[in-house]
Amino acid sequence: MQTVSTPYSHQSKGHYSPAVIHDGVVYISGQLPINYATNETLPVGGVEEQILQALANLECVLKQCGSSKQQILRTTVYIPDVAYWPVVNEIFAEFFGEHKPARTVVPTNTLHFNALIEIDAIAYI
Repeated sequence: MQTVSTPYSHQSKGHYSPAVIHDGVVYISGQLPINYATNETLPVGGVEEQILQALANLECVLKQCGSSKQQILRTTVYIPDVAYWPVVNEIFAEFFGEHKPARTVVPTNTLHFNALIEIDAIAYI
């Protein structure tokens, strides 16, 4: 088992790794829509901007692990309101193209920092 750090790992106060690799499979912790390059907690705008930032963070972790978005097997998407499902679906279709990983969308209570999305994933290397 190998834990994976990212350029922003030192900024996290949580007791977790951004990703763990085991037997050629990478398990990626939930990615919030935080722009670590600018230290901006949440992007300006609405749910669309937050989804795009969370997906960019996911892609950053995948690259650090030697994987890619085309190698994602499954995602879990947490949103505070099921009303966001259509826009999540639309942006995921644009992001993944023809690739359709397994996905669960979970309407939940308030997310950390009042984010409108959090995404975790399982991919292969």
